[in-house]
Amino acid sequence: MTISYNWLCDYLQTTLSAADIAQIFTSIGLEVEHCRAQDAVKGGLRGVAVGRVLTCTPHPNSDHMHVTAVDAGGAEPLQIVCGAPNVAAGQKVAVAAVGATLYFADGSEVKIKKAKLRGIESCGMICAPDELGLGADHNGIMTLPPDAPVGAPLADYLNLQGDVVLEIGLTPNRIDAASHIGAARDAAAYLAVHSPQDLLRFTIPSVKSFSIDNNSLPFSVKIDNPLACIRYSGITIAGVRAGASPEWMQKKLTAIGIRPINNVVDVTNFVLHETGQPLHAFDADRVEGNSIVVRACAEGTPFRTLDGIDRRLSAHDLMICSAERPLCIAGVFGGIDSGVTETTTRIFLESACFAPQWVRASARRHGLSTDASFRYERGADPNITIYALKRAAMLIKDLAGGAISSDIVDIYPKFVEKQRIVLAYDYLNATAGKEILPNICKKVLTALEYGIESEDDASLCLNVPTYRTDVRLPCDAAEDILRIYGYDNIEIPSLVRFPLPSSPPASNERLMNAASDFLSHNGFNEIMTLSFNKSAHYCDLPACPPHALVMLKNPHSADLDAMRQTLLFGGLEAAAHNIRRRQPNLRLYELGSVYCLASPDGSAVEHYGEQRHLALLITGMEQEKNWNNAPQPSSFFTLKGVVERLLAQFNIDLASLPASAPAGGVFADGIACKLMGEPFLEAGIVSQNLCKLFDIKQEVYYAQMRWGVLTAYADRQQTLCAPLPKYPEVRRDLALLLDRGVSFELLRRAAFKSERQRLRSVSLVDVYEGGALPEGKKSYALSFVLQDSGKTLTDSEIDAIMQGLVSAFAREFESALR
Repeated sequence: MTISYNWLCDYLQTTLSAADIAQIFTSIGLEVEHCRAQDAVKGGLRGVAVGRVLTCTPHPNSDHMHVTAVDAGGAEPLQIVCGAPNVAAGQKVAVAAVGATLYFADGSEVKIKKAKLRGIESCGMICAPDELGLGADHNGIMTLPPDAPVGAPLADYLNLQGDVVLEIGLTPNRIDAASHIGAARDAAAYLAVHSPQDLLRFTIPSVKSFSIDNNSLPFSVKIDNPLACIRYSGITIAGVRAGASPEWMQKKLTAIGIRPINNVVDVTNFVLHETGQPLHAFDADRVEGNSIVVRACAEGTPFRTLDGIDRRLSAHDLMICSAERPLCIAGVFGGIDSGVTETTTRIFLESACFAPQWVRASARRHGLSTDASFRYERGADPNITIYALKRAAMLIKDLAGGAISSDIVDIYPKFVEKQRIVLAYDYLNATAGKEILPNICKKVLTALEYGIESEDDASLCLNVPTYRTDVRLPCDAAEDILRIYGYDNIEIPSLVRFPLPSSPPASNERLMNAASDFLSHNGFNEIMTLSFNKSAHYCDLPACPPHALVMLKNPHSADLDAMRQTLLFGGLEAAAHNIRRRQPNLRLYELGSVYCLASPDGSAVEHYGEQRHLALLITGMEQEKNWNNAPQPSSFFTLKGVVERLLAQFNIDLASLPASAPAGGVFADGIACKLMGEPFLEAGIVSQNLCKLFDIKQEVYYAQMRWGVLTAYADRQQTLCAPLPKYPEVRRDLALLLDRGVSFELLRRAAFKSERQRLRSVSLVDVYEGGALPEGKKSYALSFVLQDSGKTLTDSEIDAIMQGLVSAFAREFESALR
């Protein structure tokens, strides 16, 4: 939501700066994400002052230039060469000093420097209107009235007031603040509590002078679907002249990023951003039968919207129709054949309230998102339609002429009553953790336009204003009081009380805590990502087939239309977010649910499945460069080492699990392991195609394991204790010449098969290929740790064990000692 500070001050009479207002907004839940200054004209005329031409003589080397001496408020006059035909001594003019940057009306810009023009030095520039961005006139320099003060900044003299634009990160429940009046109301409530000595600060434009001029253009309205159309109000205006809006309105709209179109359309946009109520203006001559019908059309009805795109309507789209055809997708987008144009002279002005679910479904169905749909989807106030209609009609008369030519048509099938809430002071104080005095509560609620129906010493009976569509429970009203009262005013207690657990945590919770503690201690940060993904991500992933997606019937956006089948995409989004902010070295983990759709028995009955997964993601450097260490990038083995140590916490030996290649699409290379015969773990290097989807240009290593399989295994295990060994262990190394297809895992298994009792571990020390080795061969250097729990091993026993290992390798793999 974009708020103009100057526009806000039309309703909030205050001397506070934009920075102060931004701080107030943030403190009351309207977080200001960005403040930017906006000049009245580009550049703000910085470096341009009022000057007086002292002398003006012809240039000795030019027949059209003049050499002038100009007093611009400095210690000495400026010598400026000017080519304008109308420059003369005694004039008050606009002077750009050396160093100033001018932004011309044609979009070009010029930085003023000292220069020699036909041999005469020039130290500035006397400006024409177009050279200041103040118009298109270039017939001569801009002359100012004789009383213009010499040396005054031109922007101050012309009263070119800049603006500050506030970007508010609006939460979905606070759609009431998606307007300048709504934001001003909240700020005024804050000031009423925290600056009670000041006068009332909040006012809205009056519509008391609204009147009907004649009834020459009557319209009828019919609502076929009162569940979808809560209220529909309208009026006609005849004799309008569509044209450019006045400068003051264009500035307000431009400040918040709205492109001015014409005075009629601009009024509807202005009132929308003023009150939060969407409006729509129809060309009345294009509405057949002078009749509006709010209904659905037949499935597949063709309709061309304002953007020129031909669409096929759904039978579930609520449409604004004439007696013959659809004119507008209700609350979303208008049609190309009924809007206001330069030739429009008669308009029908709509101010309505539509049910959020209908607007949201149509907007998603057609891939449209507009200022109107943004508000209707979150809930509009049905009791503001008439005020907004009168306000817009009066503005159109002022800016475009014409006469109000019909009575107000107002169809309101079922009146929306104010929500009634009983708020107990004890509940409020328990929620706040502090006693808030009743008079402060009532002051806040009154400022926010709550009605106090009745009260006693213990509670308030409140009528919630209909603009607050999100307030339904006592906790909602308590939140309103607390955010205006100020969360920072709730003191931190010196004593904290908490109950002791009466029973040990469940097994699953213990395992989750153990895994979380281990990963956090090893430099991982926990993330929580959305349970929704973009369905298009799954098109080329055999591991996560699109037919198994759980699709949302009413998605929040096209990018969040399916329940996730994997935690990978949330992890990649988190990684991309951090990398873009210069945090490329990441270790992330998430324990969350994934969802799938299946028919396990082959029937047409669909079954929804939900599983918990634990995901690990590593990218960037494992070790940064420092004075005694070289930089060490992360690799797959960084991830593998973490997974091995994590599984060891649950008595699982990763090396002992049967492994295979993972399903295609996700990993460029990796492994998939089973546990107790069930798919359990996938880990590897994320494919470049997936990384490109998220604009990640560095390697990403990812592992995902099924938490339910892990906990089922861990619950079956018993912790066994044994005394520490009394006798020393022995290490021996072998260098073997092998075929390239023989993996270390095969050698490890063969070693333990050959020597079960005294072999404690096998590790790979070195791999060598190429050089003088035969074609198709490689060299492995293996290290073996031997130990006997009952005695010290002798040399002869050690030699016998090693000879047995060499024989086993030669028998199974045709290896040879190097």
